[in-house]
Amino acid sequence: MRIVFDVSPLALPLTGIGNYHRGSLAGLAEAAGEEHEILAFAPTGPRGLRVIPRALDGIPVERKLLFLPLARFWRSAWSRTGWPPLERVGGRFDAFHFSDWMFPPQRGGVRSTMVHDLIPLRFPDWVHPTTLGLHSRKYENAARTCDVIFVNSEFTKREVVELLGVAEERVRVAYPGVDPIFRPNGDPGGGYILAIGSSEPRKNLETLVAAHQLLGGGLELVLAGGAGYLDEEELAGLYRGAALFVYPSRFEGFGMPVIEAMASGVPVVASSHPSLDEACGDAALRAAPESPEEFAAAIDRAVADRDELVRRGLQHASRFSWSRTGRVFLDGLLEAA
Repeated sequence: MRIVFDVSPLALPLTGIGNYHRGSLAGLAEAAGEEHEILAFAPTGPRGLRVIPRALDGIPVERKLLFLPLARFWRSAWSRTGWPPLERVGGRFDAFHFSDWMFPPQRGGVRSTMVHDLIPLRFPDWVHPTTLGLHSRKYENAARTCDVIFVNSEFTKREVVELLGVAEERVRVAYPGVDPIFRPNGDPGGGYILAIGSSEPRKNLETLVAAHQLLGGGLELVLAGGAGYLDEEELAGLYRGAALFVYPSRFEGFGMPVIEAMASGVPVVASSHPSLDEACGDAALRAAPESPEEFAAAIDRAVADRDELVRRGLQHASRFSWSRTGRVFLDGLLEAA
């Protein structure tokens, strides 16, 4: 099988979705071995031509990066007009996997995509109108045309079935993996509580700040991410240096930082919203997302029960690997074919 895999999103700094995109491609290449061909494809601008090859380093795939000035405009136009078919620019293929950035037409072969979450549909007020429009069109196209839709959790699978009307048998759960850089270093955590996320309402950092005030000092609160980009090495160091990691998000597709923190040997306190159930397993302490009091109490417990939570977290995080993610992708494409 020859698989064309859209890598356009790798033109941006690798945050959660970008890391999933790269990790799933690496896992797919591992699963494919020498039996199947994979083409990393992207119509992209000057930045993409510089950045995407670096993101693909170490992944044994063919590459076809098409330079387009104003690439975002052309990707959008290609998706809207439905012409030309991908075969005209990507050559022969048996399967095409597209991203959130574009959904170009194809004449034949298996068609697939990834849905990380349906936040734009569930909570349109949380996203920019441009984002809402782009994702709404992508969701509609995916529900209508895709042979298989990959998701990152059973929770998101239920969302896709309910909100997009996609039959369950067309949806495959491909859990994220954990990069090997996220590992413990053998030292106990430092004197700070770590949280990662932007100031958007969904990340709910205001509840954590209020909970920290209730604790009365002791542990410093460090908020990372936001407007500044952290590469994986910087992020791994922050995880390992933390006394604990807190993730108060109101809604997620999966919640990759939870398993990254666990893999780094850090206790986790997370929101009790069901979208985080699979990331947390039985290895995190949970608190109601709107309750600073519950978060403060859970943080106190996490400090007291650190050793047990670290043990359970390492065990839980070990279940997630990009190899498994890639195997789900390959099996889904082969069965759809």
